[in-house]
Amino acid sequence: MKTVETTNEFYRRFTNDNALPGKFNVYKIEDFQKTTPLPHYRRDFYKISLLTEGKGIISYADRSFTVNQAILTFSNPLIPYSWEPALKNEEGYFCLFKEDFMDHSLRAESLAQSPLFKVGGEHVLFPDNTTVSFLKAIFEKMMDELHSPYANKYELLRSYVQILIHEGLKIKPADASIHPGHSSERISHLFLELLERQFPVASPHDPIKLKSAGQLAEQLAVHPNHLNRAIRETTGKTTSELIAARIIKEAKALLIHSDWDITSIGYSLGFDHSSNFNLYFKKNTGENPSNFRRRLPVNS
Repeated sequence: MKTVETTNEFYRRFTNDNALPGKFNVYKIEDFQKTTPLPHYRRDFYKISLLTEGKGIISYADRSFTVNQAILTFSNPLIPYSWEPALKNEEGYFCLFKEDFMDHSLRAESLAQSPLFKVGGEHVLFPDNTTVSFLKAIFEKMMDELHSPYANKYELLRSYVQILIHEGLKIKPADASIHPGHSSERISHLFLELLERQFPVASPHDPIKLKSAGQLAEQLAVHPNHLNRAIRETTGKTTSELIAARIIKEAKALLIHSDWDITSIGYSLGFDHSSNFNLYFKKNTGENPSNFRRRLPVNS
């Protein structure tokens, strides 16, 4: 069962653009030859869209929204979404990018922490006319900049992404108008939200409480086998794989950006003994935490 659409697959479906994954890209929706439904997949890229003309139903995880006015949406690789257009002609803009487009400030301060991108956050917004005009101008600037010879254009494009995020944070979240009843999607959404709530870790003295499939299943009041089936159906991965990926991501962030010792980092991630954390980290990365930290540039 297909659950993820890659950047290259997206480009092949919609454009003749040969842009490489990892690069920032921005488009006008009306430049595409046809209005195409988006199936209920996760994508392996971040996407910010402004639809100024069009109608349809957009669904994120277990919530759906009827669209009959301008809409601003934020998508990330963790959350499946779909679009069912009701009209043939659409207008607007969208930009997409992957993790390696982001610098540290965008990743740590705006994108990762923003409720616009977080699992369980607010991904669908209805801006007023004044905000729509402003957002259109930002997207136009992004399009101009992308094709400019300016040497630092990607730094400027990151700044424009920051502006879109901040403008989105000003808008009151939309209420879901439809609640799909697909059990697996809902369980998957709740699992990812519950897992993500534990991060980022703020203190080595306040460890995460849920780091096993059994613990998360208990919180969701489902059997671990039922949880794992739902996760496999909607993400193509196991609960253990998703938990490990999130813990390792946090471990790397703490090794890079904190001055905590390795024992404290391990304890904050639910490991009572540093030896257990070392084994877990090496199993999932191929090296121990000390070697990972030692390889970092001095100014990281």
